[in-house]
Amino acid sequence: MSTSDNSFISRPDVVLIGAGIMSATLGVMLKELQPELTIAVFERLDVAAAESSDAWNNAGTGHSAFCELNYTPEKADGSIDISKAISIAESFEVSKQFWSYLVQKIDFKTPQNFINSIPHMSFVWGDANVEYLRKRREALVKSPLFKGMEYSENHQQLQQWMPLVMEGRNPSESVAATRMEIGTDVNFGALTRGLFNMLKEQPGVSFHFNHEVTKLRRDPDGSWYVKAKDLGSGEKTRVHSKFVFIGAGGGSLPLLIKSDIPEGKGFGGFPVSGQWLKCTNPDVIERHQAKVYGKASVGSPPMSVPHLDTRMINGKRELLFGPYAGFSTKFLKQGSFLDLPSSIKTGNLRPMLIAGIKNIPLTRYLINQVRQSPADRLAALREYMPNANGKDWELEVAGQRVQVIKKDPVQGGVLEFGTEVVSASDGSIAALLGASPGASTAVSIMVSLIQRCFKDQASSPQWQAKFKQMIPSFGQKLNDNPQLCEQIRNNTSEVLGLNVNEPA
Repeated sequence: MSTSDNSFISRPDVVLIGAGIMSATLGVMLKELQPELTIAVFERLDVAAAESSDAWNNAGTGHSAFCELNYTPEKADGSIDISKAISIAESFEVSKQFWSYLVQKIDFKTPQNFINSIPHMSFVWGDANVEYLRKRREALVKSPLFKGMEYSENHQQLQQWMPLVMEGRNPSESVAATRMEIGTDVNFGALTRGLFNMLKEQPGVSFHFNHEVTKLRRDPDGSWYVKAKDLGSGEKTRVHSKFVFIGAGGGSLPLLIKSDIPEGKGFGGFPVSGQWLKCTNPDVIERHQAKVYGKASVGSPPMSVPHLDTRMINGKRELLFGPYAGFSTKFLKQGSFLDLPSSIKTGNLRPMLIAGIKNIPLTRYLINQVRQSPADRLAALREYMPNANGKDWELEVAGQRVQVIKKDPVQGGVLEFGTEVVSASDGSIAALLGASPGASTAVSIMVSLIQRCFKDQASSPQWQAKFKQMIPSFGQKLNDNPQLCEQIRNNTSEVLGLNVNEPA
């Protein structure tokens, strides 16, 4: 597929590079805010959402901080820092509001095609970890965003919640788990393709699949010249645009470097690959109904937090465990082994070297992961499922993630594990770098980007009113308003067909 049925636009208002969840969200949102905007989408593959947004290439967890222990670190004084958890939980509620708006307004595809209820659980063993989880739950339930979180150390109760995790476990072992009934599983690939299908129906939108952007240059008038090559025919496509968004996943960093904006200087990337163990036994799959997250190994990246995970992919129930981390110099699953070396420039060499030296435990961890045998992977699975049979599981390759390395005035260079938006001072171009919890918080990220890059329009009464229509809690913090939080959750749960909040 080269272009959509819509006619070619040589001077679109907006260029979106990369057909993933970020570009899809931004494109749909901008069209809602200003329907007459023209948009051109460029994607190097022949389909949308085939890289980071694809269901097999990410965790599929509606990241709401219900079960992800890396979002709630224990401080030196023993207390639990829940600030990041609250921020991520707020962001996911914003995403659900926007999706609900689309379902109601545009009769978006059946919500169950992309989002389903699934309990979110955290599971730990050992006295120190049990104490941590207990303190974490006590801290979180003070927030209305975590209302209804259950906690148990009782083996019998845990057996009911997650039988596969408890069967074969030592009955005297110290264990604990938390459970949030209102957790979700999200197929971001299906969601992304649904959003792009909506865009295709609107005038003034052109799609260019199988096109790789080869040049990105600022014009004298401040707009951007974008040249792309059709990877099939070799033909060149050239457009000029007032605004460019680089949402190409692992491919964003090389394009940001091509833009040559001062704000992009000093950024580097460290690629981390992943693999799953995929269950092939229907009887085993049927007995697990949860996303059970554990604690990450020391030195491991957040994307490697182990979880035994029920998924709904293309209408079929799946069960995965992992991810197991690995290392490749590719920035994309379908990228080039030259991606990492070609991204190293004079401006980012020092930060990358410093970050590398400071993260030797991560390097050691990745080397050990790459060297794992099938028996090693099965041993890791059996920590969460003691009776696991290796014959019931097969290896599935997951996606690539590029962790952000950036300059730091104090440390010289730091490795970041979140997402980061880099934009020009005039707001004419922006790039999204990084990984988790990106897709789940895409709506909040794009609202923030629009406010930064479309400053005048975003502050206008018309756009402000539209923001509030798309996101009813816009401008308010649900964490500060329990009544509004409950009302919003009840509304989005009804529209999206999800479980409603449980009483505290």
